[in-house]
Amino acid sequence: MEWSQKWLNRMKYFSCLIWALLLLPVVSYTQDSNLGNWILLFGNKQISEKVNWHHELQYRNYNAAGDLEQLLLRTGVGVNVRENANLLLGYGFIRSENYITEEDKEVVNEHRIYQQFITKQKLGKLSLQHRYRFEERFVEDNFRLRFRYFLGANYQLWKDPDAESDKTFYFSLYNEIFLNTVQNAFDRNRLYGGLGYKLSKALKFEVGYMNQFLANGNRDQVNLVCFYNW
Repeated sequence: MEWSQKWLNRMKYFSCLIWALLLLPVVSYTQDSNLGNWILLFGNKQISEKVNWHHELQYRNYNAAGDLEQLLLRTGVGVNVRENANLLLGYGFIRSENYITEEDKEVVNEHRIYQQFITKQKLGKLSLQHRYRFEERFVEDNFRLRFRYFLGANYQLWKDPDAESDKTFYFSLYNEIFLNTVQNAFDRNRLYGGLGYKLSKALKFEVGYMNQFLANGNRDQVNLVCFYNW
């Protein structure tokens, strides 16, 4: 009985936090802010013991929904070079709809080739991930190079006591910096915090809040994320 009450208290706590994050886009309309909403789907297929296929879809909006900022499709094939270390070569297509006036948009298409190296560590309830990514970007008629460094951390808040269950609540945090290979090297920095629920080894969900610092300002986004391994 005592354990059931603790479980109910945890569920109420996490439900309040999740609903608060989900309502941020609605609040943004009344405050006339630049808060947007990103819907992200990440998938990974383990082809063999060493080879994996990564794929993702990101649908980014200027507001809660219906005002497309960017559509990103990315895929790649990776190889486990050692335990908890993966080297990957991939391709991405990005369609951006940039406002040139308050009402008019300009569509920009980008083809991107990228290479990345990921390492992971686990320290008790804390999981760390380092990602080093180099991109060759073909943006319309321009060619650009960019380096990205991502540091992510997940901290386990609660785990189902059933030994055979993978159900887990966790806190997610990451910071990612983008650097160009031009005179003005700084491109942007993303800082994110969110709550996640791991339903099984194959499926987990996150809802979070991200602040994106740009060279000429910053933007805030609510992130709704799904991870699927199959």
